[in-house]
This record gives sequence, C-alpha cells and structure tokens, in this order.
Amino acid sequence: MASFGPTNHCCSSSAYSISSPLGFFQRRQNLFSVVSRRRLGSENGSMQSKCSPSSRSISAVKAPLSKESSSEKLKRESFPVASPVEQVKSTDSGVDSGSSHLSITVVGASGDLAKKKIFPALFALYYEGCLPENFTIFGYARSKMTDEELRVMVSETLTCRIDKRENCDEKMDQFLTKCFYHSGQYDSPENFMELDTKLKEHEGQKVSNRLFYLSIPPNIFIDAVRCASLSASSSNGWTRVIVEKPFGRDSESSAALTNSLKQYLTEEQIFRIDHYLGKELVENLSVLRFSNLIFEPLWSRQYIRNVQFIFSEDFGTDGRGGYFDHYGIIRDIMQNHLLQILALFAMETPVSLEAEDIRNEKVKVLRSAKPIVLNDMVIGQYKSHSKGGITYPGYTDDKTVPKDSITPTFAAAALFINNARWDGVPFLMKAGKALHTRRAEIRVQFRHVPGNLYNGKFGNLDRATNELVIRVQPDEAIYLKVNNKAPGLGMRLDSNHLNLHYKARYSKEIPDAYERLLLDAIEGERRLFIRSDELDAAWTLFTPVLKELEEKKVIPEYYPYGSRGPVGAHYLAARYNVKWGDLGIDD
Repeated sequence: MASFGPTNHCCSSSAYSISSPLGFFQRRQNLFSVVSRRRLGSENGSMQSKCSPSSRSISAVKAPLSKESSSEKLKRESFPVASPVEQVKSTDSGVDSGSSHLSITVVGASGDLAKKKIFPALFALYYEGCLPENFTIFGYARSKMTDEELRVMVSETLTCRIDKRENCDEKMDQFLTKCFYHSGQYDSPENFMELDTKLKEHEGQKVSNRLFYLSIPPNIFIDAVRCASLSASSSNGWTRVIVEKPFGRDSESSAALTNSLKQYLTEEQIFRIDHYLGKELVENLSVLRFSNLIFEPLWSRQYIRNVQFIFSEDFGTDGRGGYFDHYGIIRDIMQNHLLQILALFAMETPVSLEAEDIRNEKVKVLRSAKPIVLNDMVIGQYKSHSKGGITYPGYTDDKTVPKDSITPTFAAAALFINNARWDGVPFLMKAGKALHTRRAEIRVQFRHVPGNLYNGKFGNLDRATNELVIRVQPDEAIYLKVNNKAPGLGMRLDSNHLNLHYKARYSKEIPDAYERLLLDAIEGERRLFIRSDELDAAWTLFTPVLKELEEKKVIPEYYPYGSRGPVGAHYLAARYNVKWGDLGIDD
C-alpha cells in the first residue's frame, strides 16, 4: 500500500498519524502527536483548497469482476465507466487543482433532507473555503423545476450562522450560481445520460470527480445507483456514492442491498452515512479516551460498572408516521446511531487513525457482542396525554399510522460484550419518542470505591458513584461527577460536576454533522462511514430479536406522551443493578 502524508484540514485541529507497533502508552502518544488531520482514500484525486493537500499518494483497489447483460455492456461501452484502478491512474497524475472539477449531485433534491441538511451543509463548506475552486452542485429529482426555481428553494434554507468575517449575502449569491437542476426519473439511464451531458459542460476538459448523494427512499437506491454508475460516472476521475440509512430491515435485506450495490460500485466507492458519527462529541470520544492518561486505564470491567447510551425526543412522529411505522425505533435509532457510538466507545486501541484500522476494531467489538434476546428488550408506544390544558396525540392518532399498529416508539435493551475488557459489563441502550426531554448522551457509571471510608456520609450509595457523562446533543458538554466536602465546619459530603461546557469554553460554533461527513466523502476519508462487514455485524445483533418481536406480535407497553417512558425499562435496568442516569436527582 502506498504511503500517505499528513494533510491540513480547515475545520479541525485534530491530529492523525500512523503509530508504531510499540506498547500501548507510546502508541497512544503517537496517535495524537501531530497537528494536522490525515486524509485517506484509495481513490483520492487532486483537490486544491485550504481544507486539503495539493497532492497525495494513492493506493489502488482492484474492482471485483461481475456479470453484466448485453444491454448493460452496450451502455457501458457507449458511455464508459472507469474502473477504480483507471480512476486512480487518472487522478494521481500530479495535476494541480485547476485541472480538476468536483461535481456534486444531490439525488432527491426536492426532499426535506436535501433542503434542510444537505444544501445548507454544502453552503457552510463553501463559506469556510472547504470546497475546491472548480465545483458545481446539481439537484436531481422527478419534480419539474428550473435552475432558478431550485436556487429559490435552496436559498430559503441557507443561513448566515457562521461568523460574519465576510459578507454572507455575497457568499450566498456566489454559491447559488454554482447550483443547477435536472429533472429525471430515478430508473432512467437516458435521464442520467442527460445529466452526464450537463455535468460535462461544466467540467470541460478538466479531470472529473463526481459525488452522488442518494437522498431518496431505500426502495429506489439500486435503480438510481445502476443508472448513475452506467450513465453518469466519471470517465477520468473518481466516482463516489453516499447512501443514507436505513440499510435494510434485517440481516437478509441488508445483505441483498449490499450485493446489489456492489454490482455497480466497489466497496471503496460506497459511503454509508450515519450522521451521528459526524457529531462533535462522538468525534471527540476517541480523543477523550486515547489522549488522556486518566481515562484509558479505567476503560474496562475492572472500574466501569455499566455504560448507558440514551436517545430521547420530546416530540412524536408529527405526521411522518408512515415512514416510521415501517421501521420503528429499534431500526431507526438503536441498531445504527446508538450501536455505532457503542462500537467507538468499546473498541480496542486501533493500530493507527487510518480509516481501515479504526473500522477493523469496530467490527471486532461488534462481533464479540452477544445477539440481543427478547428477555433483555423492552418496547413501548406513546399514547395520548393531556397536560396543562393541552392534549398531545398518541402514536396511532397520527393519520399516517394504522390504528392497530404495534410498532414500538420506545425501546430499551441490555447488550453484553464477550471479551476480556468488557466481560460482564451491561451496556444499556434506550431510545424513544414523545418523552419528557430531548437528549442524546453517553453515561459511564464507575464502580463504588472498595471499603470507602465515607460510605456512612452518603444516604444513598448510588449518589456517591462517579459518573462520566458525554452529552452529544443538545448543549454539548462533557462532565465528570465527583465527590467532595462541602464548605463548613462539619463533615458534609457533596457531589459536583467537573464540567466542560462547549458553549462556555469555545466561541466557534460547532459544525453540523453533515458538513463534516460531506467533506470527508469529498476527500475520500472513510473513517466515519460504515463498512459492509460492520453493517453485517450490527444487523446480526438485532435481527433475531426483531424477528421474534414481529412473529410473536409483542404488544408494546404504553406510556403517556411527555413521560419518562415505560416502567418496564426501569425493571430491565434494575435486573442488572443499574439505575438510568438520566432519571437521577442531578437530571
């Protein structure tokens, strides 16, 4: 494999470098010893901006052979698609940024995700100077729309949330001139050929690097990928495709989706996005653990009593229950967002911060976990509730949800990892809608101090438990609960927080997760994207219990809108001598 030199990144000062295979402490020191962020990828092209290097080395990945029909062969020959090796040769030519062009196509551009997240994230990257000099953005959808109508639609969601060191309105106008639209069917090779023609008009004679963002329902992924791959791939640069969750409904459907995608793309071209991996506090998780001597030695069963991953929303489906009812809270939140964070939390120290080294460790820890059983799962569904003169609707009151639906809007589960570091430690996950508060956080509860001299000073021993809390959203923070003596002549003990509150500490606004992930995809950095074997391992943990829930038609426990969730979740935690941290006195 070719070597990679260190690179600079405009939006981060994190450090990334290949470590030496020495002892743990030296390896941890090496992981964070440089000041520039490493950007990786087997098909990286040359892209000149202050967010990327002017040149980089490339390692080629040979594409697997696949069967194709005569009609597909004809299309390919009439509109050639470069293999990954050919793309590497064309992009690793030592050309400067002026000879390459980035084309970003948002497939499903008229949808909510594109309007509310993708286009604003692309504008933020443009404002920060993280996009190359030569780029265009195309919206593609079935809706009939002109370029100007797309620009009006996009402009309604753009904000000047970033500091005003430059005129934001001018930047918006400049950005919108880079935005274009093409209407077409998702299963039409001809429409994608028309898109290809328009892309080439903007690319001219430059090396063409193309990124497709599939902001569309999963049932039309394959059609769009087939048409984009056969009719609109780059012929002389790289082509990458971002795929949004859900990645199937179980192990079988996920494997079928992966196999279908790989008929037209290599694994190196597929970027499976989970936007929670782009959250600032999730990114900081490995830094907190591997660059602080006080935490890593404690990161094991010897000192940690339990770990909790909590996700709650204080609103219901709000008319979007049609989509949600097909998947439910377990597939929508727990199997991807929470499990991905768990894998990052529990993995062993990677050899380096290269993407594959990190993803290898995530796969190992997921494969070490036991599949969740029904006895370790509690499900619930919110019902109508009146409070303060306001009546909040139940889940089945949503007109898009069947009246007899038993789809869970709440789930709590206990998961165990069978390895030397975590044997016997319960990892508790909880996710729900229409709860009393909105939050996403990791709570690490440590063991009690053996023979603690001050046990008699605490009325409740659980109040004396040290706890590390990483609040992912909202109001990002990291705090450690410690015990101390309250001021005064007597011996009164108190629990307080050593608190890193991001808004108080940092004046710079935290970038949206989509900004980070889009930039990574453009630069070929796969560290925060999900690999196919990682996806397989994740579904293996949840598929058996999902099938059992559906086959037995398990009725969820009902809980009032705006409450703390089903009582069964407390019994589940109590079975493992755990108390949910978000329901304590401090919260």
